Amino acid sequence: MSGIIGKKVGMTSIFDAEGKNIPCTVIEAGPCVVTQVKTVETDGYAAVQLAYDEKKEKNTTAALKGHFAKAGTSPKRKLVEFKYFESEKSLGEVVDVTLFVEGDYVDVVGTSKGKGFQGVVKRHGFGGVGMQTHGQHNRMRAPGSLGASSFPSRVFKGMRMAGRTGGSRVKIQNLQVVKVFAEQNLLVVSGSIPGAKGSYVLIEK
Repeated sequence: MSGIIGKKVGMTSIFDAEGKNIPCTVIEAGPCVVTQVKTVETDGYAAVQLAYDEKKEKNTTAALKGHFAKAGTSPKRKLVEFKYFESEKSLGEVVDVTLFVEGDYVDVVGTSKGKGFQGVVKRHGFGGVGMQTHGQHNRMRAPGSLGASSFPSRVFKGMRMAGRTGGSRVKIQNLQVVKVFAEQNLLVVSGSIPGAKGSYVLIEK
């Protein structure tokens, strides 16, 4: 599985040949540097480690400085491993947006927007009580009853309740690559992807 690290830029829309308006997401994909090539003999599994986004040297640990120096590159912010890369890569090689062509289908992994502690209506889509009838004036978005009667006298595990929402790893599959701008390192894919503007995403081919 080949891939690249990118950063979400924002959303736009593009008209196709038939005049249909397609909502798209613009991703700044790469360029990434190969900072480690793992093999079955040395590491127990095969993978290619990519690094992306410049980082100040003063904010980099000594161990990572040596790691990046071995690959002949400057310190980077994001390190990700991709298993089963389609082509063999060497240490210090640059992987850019030309890895993709228009018409390819990709999976995009990102961290969804964190929304903090939320109630059941926002978190799980509950309908709430509904109309203000029978004296219910302040329970419009309440969860309702949670447990059974005297038996089992507890709330079952896994009950959908209020809690921390968002901020989790999400993968969106089968997004089509609409445009590739190699000069600007930009990738335009159909549909939306998780995360806020400027957040890191993984594009898997």
